[in-house]
Amino acid sequence: MYEVTIIKSFSAAHLLAEIGGKCEELHGHNFKVEVTVGAMELNEEGILIDFRLVKKWLGEVLGRMDHQHLNDLPFFAGLNPSSENIARCIYKEMQKQAEGDAVKVLRVTVWESESAAVSYSEER
Repeated sequence: MYEVTIIKSFSAAHLLAEIGGKCEELHGHNFKVEVTVGAMELNEEGILIDFRLVKKWLGEVLGRMDHQHLNDLPFFAGLNPSSENIARCIYKEMQKQAEGDAVKVLRVTVWESESAAVSYSEER
């Protein structure tokens, strides 16, 4: 399997209901996001996918979250915008972007700090 990983960042605010502690108050993070796409075969040009295309897809997804209050976004209606749910949201949106392409979104990792990250994938 070939894999390509793109890393981008965005800044946003959120609050996490009913978990206790300071995170229940409005606060923000400079999130770092890693998206990995993959496939078993290379294309006719001998590459998995053009890095620029995956960067574009991720930029479009993160552009809808950047400098936003995540609790107000439709995807998080009824959900805590935790790093876990942010990773799942980005994964789902990246899947839509990759439809019709030969690659599959394998994993999304969201770092909310230099020492804390979560990953989401639909592979078992």
